[in-house]
Amino acid sequence: MSSSLRHVRHLSNSAAAATTTTTTTTTTAAAAAAARSSSAISISRAKAILRTEHDPDKALEIYSSVSNHYTSPVSSRYAQDLTVKRLAKSRRFTDIENLIESHKKDPKITQEPFLCTLIRSYGRAGMFDHALKTFNQMDELGTPRSAISFNALLSACNQSKKFDQVPIFFSEIPEKYGFSPNKFSYGILVKSYCESGSPEKAISMLKEMEEKGIEVTTITFTTILDALYKKGKSDEAERLWDEMMKKGCSPDVAAYNVRIMFAHGRKPEDVKALMDEMSDLGLKPDTISYNYMMTCYCKSGMMEEAKKVYEELEGNGCNPNAATFRTLIYHLCRNEEFEKGYKIFKESVRLHKIPDFGTMRYLVEGLVKKKKLKETKELIRTVKKKFPANFLNAWKKLEEELGLATIDDSATTR
Repeated sequence: MSSSLRHVRHLSNSAAAATTTTTTTTTTAAAAAAARSSSAISISRAKAILRTEHDPDKALEIYSSVSNHYTSPVSSRYAQDLTVKRLAKSRRFTDIENLIESHKKDPKITQEPFLCTLIRSYGRAGMFDHALKTFNQMDELGTPRSAISFNALLSACNQSKKFDQVPIFFSEIPEKYGFSPNKFSYGILVKSYCESGSPEKAISMLKEMEEKGIEVTTITFTTILDALYKKGKSDEAERLWDEMMKKGCSPDVAAYNVRIMFAHGRKPEDVKALMDEMSDLGLKPDTISYNYMMTCYCKSGMMEEAKKVYEELEGNGCNPNAATFRTLIYHLCRNEEFEKGYKIFKESVRLHKIPDFGTMRYLVEGLVKKKKLKETKELIRTVKKKFPANFLNAWKKLEEELGLATIDDSATTR
């Protein structure tokens, strides 16, 4: 499923928010320093730091300080993926290559799961040629090859958006190396068809899987449902849903979120009905479910109801994500509730879930319109610290457009 299907608190005054931001920044810096200086830092601690560290050099230092201290082939995979993601965003592809290639000297390279993390990381960076080269080097590196590394290669192909190549590899590689694709292989193939806009080809694979006795997972059904809804083929999607239920493949929260995604463009009652249906089946709506509910209220002009959904997230066992803050701040700005939007922004800072530049631009322009210069300058100072360095020019340009660059900070405190 697309990243949009995999996941979605309250407020303090301006002084408290500023204190929180300063404390968080200091704590993160101290933790990062500890990561760089101590070989004993846990991988979980490193991952927590990397989630909020946008500086690619610091991310690389943190990862390098822990990557050599773990014997499990996949124990540092998430930390490695985060580091590669930071480097790729800054287009530091040579650094990515140096990082990943250095792991090929590790004795664990003969373990297939370990090598698979390298293939997947190249895919995450969009460097599919390097992923394929690594797969082809397995004999030379003394690494056994099976459906596990094959699936890693197919996933890297999808991540690099080379969807048309997945069917080719699917038909050639298993035969060449003497293994059979498994249910995960088919799931990745189905995803490639769906991502390339051909859900009908994906549906045809379901029959082949059934004939070969390969389990069709809920994830596979959900991937196709998502593609059908996005192509406007809701009737076909509903038929596939019925087929999934008849085959005894129980829907999960992610599957329901696909249906909610389609329904949230209609009436709030439609979304509510699906969430009630989930609950009846013993499924608990997650942040994504509530995000769609909130968005539906926003689009229907029911802002008080939307705010209530946001305020009750924690009570419902969910935490807001970046999409939560992006949606609510955007619609608050559309309704010219800029001060409320600013309070929500401060909460996003506290939770390290600041929305994208486009959303924040709406808020900055609104605060300037309302002559809230102190809040505007504080917002910009904060995001400059939190956003990657390649966004600094965009913020500088916005300040100049709004005439903020010439305003002395002391003038905003008078």
